[in-house]
Amino acid sequence: MTSVNKILEKLELKEFKLTSLLEVTRAINENFTTDKLLNIYQYILRDQLGISRLLLFTNDGEKWNCSLKYGAKGQSKKIKVEKDLEHIKDITVIESSSQESLNSFDIVIPVYHKNQALAYLLLGDLNEDKLQISPTIKHMPFIQTLTNIIIVAIENKRFASKSIEQERTKKELEMAKEMQKLLFPTNLPSNNRLEVGAHYESKHLVGGDYYDFIQLNNEEYVMCIADVSGKGMGAAIVMSNFQANLKAIIKYNHQNLTLQELVVLLNESVNETAQGEKFITFFIAYYNSTKRKLKYINAGHNYPVLTDGKTARFLNKGCVGLGMFDEIPSIEIEEIDIKRNDTLVCFTDGLVELENEDEEAFENERLVDLIHNNFELSMEELNSLIFHELKVYKGKMDYLDDTAILSCRFFG
Repeated sequence: MTSVNKILEKLELKEFKLTSLLEVTRAINENFTTDKLLNIYQYILRDQLGISRLLLFTNDGEKWNCSLKYGAKGQSKKIKVEKDLEHIKDITVIESSSQESLNSFDIVIPVYHKNQALAYLLLGDLNEDKLQISPTIKHMPFIQTLTNIIIVAIENKRFASKSIEQERTKKELEMAKEMQKLLFPTNLPSNNRLEVGAHYESKHLVGGDYYDFIQLNNEEYVMCIADVSGKGMGAAIVMSNFQANLKAIIKYNHQNLTLQELVVLLNESVNETAQGEKFITFFIAYYNSTKRKLKYINAGHNYPVLTDGKTARFLNKGCVGLGMFDEIPSIEIEEIDIKRNDTLVCFTDGLVELENEDEEAFENERLVDLIHNNFELSMEELNSLIFHELKVYKGKMDYLDDTAILSCRFFG
């Protein structure tokens, strides 16, 4: 009778294990979430096999995390996977470990794929009474198989999710990058009237800075620089819309619009596009090379530097940033007489706010000194030098923001 009972118990146990594997396989095929898979896994090990202490560490591709734990209060924080577990390559019985944090457990089961550790399962206090389970070691093949199935399923879900997200992000960034290319002029003039140069460095693949130079006719020009709050796809879309509106207004209405009226229209456009979520700082200047007059409005942007190589002034007249208010409270315009070789350097905040390793900002004073000390350089050479000095200045620090420069030297 005893032998018959043992056979029945073995059959019952085998049936339980088979049923468990089928249930897990069905859950995987039906694309259960990671949390649901772990719940099933926990139920089998704790409620059916009677394992009362468990820690499961998994790797998300960047770091180790404790994905499942019970009966081991506070133990997960004491175990450092890299130090305590990564040397374990096979199922290991813990009898007396030099690592005190492991002594609360009986067995470590590693899960590997192509020599890469995916998970570590720590088991303790196995109860052999439930289902009259054989000695602990006899259940390790089943537990190892179950753990491998669960971990591989979770890993596949992670890779699938990551792949989908990467593909979506890639497409979004490619689209944003193409959009951003359209923001910048491809040809900048260099003639007997003026010389223009520009340079742009994005902190990320896409950014929110914009500059432009528009020739209205042989004697009239418009130049501008702008920066949208925020980064990424949303910022690129807002700035793209802004650029399109600006060019359309200038192309079809520049003869009938003052700079103030242009800024009012652009403010309305930003409000409509951004819906209060973003704003744009903006500097725009109109230059008549025959009259040698420069008119400008600075809408909350970093003050451009106008200098003759010895004395510099900051162009700070204007109004608040675009999109900050439904209606701009007041707009101030300034007109300046331009002398031969006067140079205008416009830039975004990523330049002067860049910090070195002592957390000191580059600031306006260093920029002005750099311009004055290298005033004989062409605009392209000056811009390149400025960016070189920024790189040297920041040292090991990262760029804080996108950085753009638009410079113009007036000849006649």
